[in-house]
Amino acid sequence: MDCIFCKIIRGEIPSYTIYEDEQVRAFLDIQPLSNGHALIIPKKHFENLYDMDSENLKCIELASQKVAKLLKETLDCQGITRLQNNEYGQEVKHYHMHLIPRYKNKMFKVQVDGKEKLEVEEIFRKVQKSVS
Repeated sequence: MDCIFCKIIRGEIPSYTIYEDEQVRAFLDIQPLSNGHALIIPKKHFENLYDMDSENLKCIELASQKVAKLLKETLDCQGITRLQNNEYGQEVKHYHMHLIPRYKNKMFKVQVDGKEKLEVEEIFRKVQKSVS
């Protein structure tokens, strides 16, 4: 299968994985809308919400709660937006949920070395420190 997310799951494409279990993987978006923008995907390929079975949907929901807590604790965001597109507006045809940290008054509030908008690698290092 030529799906970019399936390639990430198989290890053919690297990712900034911040959470993983038997059914799902969560990793940082390489084109983030805010610092810490993460994607949660099932390891089994489902095109969208209409195709998901109840077990994988449950696993995505439970993982989204864990990852949201991790992002909130690590990045000190004031909220998290969950977003999931189906068909129209869905760029990658593999079910994925976006978790987008929100910062009061600013899009990019987390700072490292005086910079507000951080590179994905910097956010990854910051999140990884709290997981270790």
